[in-house]
Amino acid sequence: MSAGAPDGAGGPGEHGHGGLRASLSGLTTRGRSFLAAGIAAAACAYVLGQGELLRVGLLLAALPLICVLALHRTRYRVSGSRRLTPGRVSAGAEARVQLRMDNVSRLPTGLLMLQDRVPYVLGPRPRFVLDRVEPGGRREVSYRVRSDLRGRYPLGPLQLRLTDPFGLVELTRSFSAHDTLTVVPRTEPLPPVRIAGEASGYGDGSRRSLALAGEDDVIPRGYRRGDDLRRVHWRSTARYGELMVRREEQPQRSRATVLLDTRRLAYEGAGPDSAFEWAVSGAASALVHLLEQGFSVRLLTDTGDAVPGEGGSGFSASGGQDSAEAAGLMMDTLAVVGHSDGAGLSRAYDALRGGGFGGGPGDGLLIAFLGDLDDAQTELAAKLRQRSGGAVAFVLDSAAWAGQAARPHALPSVEERLGRLRDAGWTALAAPPGTAFGELWKQAGTARSGIGTTGGRG
Repeated sequence: MSAGAPDGAGGPGEHGHGGLRASLSGLTTRGRSFLAAGIAAAACAYVLGQGELLRVGLLLAALPLICVLALHRTRYRVSGSRRLTPGRVSAGAEARVQLRMDNVSRLPTGLLMLQDRVPYVLGPRPRFVLDRVEPGGRREVSYRVRSDLRGRYPLGPLQLRLTDPFGLVELTRSFSAHDTLTVVPRTEPLPPVRIAGEASGYGDGSRRSLALAGEDDVIPRGYRRGDDLRRVHWRSTARYGELMVRREEQPQRSRATVLLDTRRLAYEGAGPDSAFEWAVSGAASALVHLLEQGFSVRLLTDTGDAVPGEGGSGFSASGGQDSAEAAGLMMDTLAVVGHSDGAGLSRAYDALRGGGFGGGPGDGLLIAFLGDLDDAQTELAAKLRQRSGGAVAFVLDSAAWAGQAARPHALPSVEERLGRLRDAGWTALAAPPGTAFGELWKQAGTARSGIGTTGGRG
């Protein structure tokens, strides 16, 4: 929620609207026409010696000036606020914006026009007319915004227009507060399939974290009511002078890395139906699904940047608020991710090879969304898979997505890329145009590393 007063000071009119000159600049076309007609009539009356015409001219010229002076001396104060609900939505979903205007002066307001500045991609600019707000009164209006394109969009500043009853003068003042609407990629619900070579999220596979691994590798904790007395660790009890017990065996959550290829040269076309947007949406769907399945997840791009990138492990936390914050951070990153100028996947390879994060090098499940690859990058992508975990690659042919017969430069065919990846142990599937990611995810669960699949070939 944001709130504020118009730029400059307390509110419109209280500080002179920025001076009399600023008020004169608020003359509308009608007001300028009245002023010009009055001056012309007065000049003609002087030349022709017509006293009645002179009085008409003076009246026409004086009316807009009187309106300017009246608005200039207006002394009421107003405050405005905006509430955005929710602040993060998926592409195509709506968010509600509620505007609130409070008259904090002792005088009723005149006619007010409220306008909020929003990017055109979110829809038409909302305008509201408030007839009269009593002293201490409040008015609330709302509107909805939506976008089919992901991104971060500023809302505001809120603008307030003051006008006279004749429509001769119109003064605009802006509030200082802004809000930001984050539109994240669309996500698909994915079936809970088991990817080849990886345990389920909560560590029921080969890796478990043991707090008790022997007399020389014990991490005791203080005794709590209800603890089994058979777990009392007497040596630590004697050392610390209080009752200590051995920790129970704790399952370690499996890790997963979602790799998104963002290279500009790897994709053709643009827009919500392009290959790149499909890859971004697929990466978002995979992240959400893996988090729901209990994995510790990180997002990695071809630039070598990982999200979350702080906090030691580089993966999302084991649960609770930290995990939700990490998920929000990854989705916010995907909301604004764009094309990189990199030529290859070497930085991602270095990040995977050197980033053990508490386990073996590059351990855990690897989900990759790859654009066009030449021979060298295909070989490098094949090496991204580590022996300790499963690896699934969704390979896109951007020429097919863009409706082109062939790429302008020679590249291995999709079948050749898939074959090389499968030979290296990947579960590799093609992502032809219009394919639902949920179907490909289901195929990845039924496929086996190194064995070709039916369906999914471009």
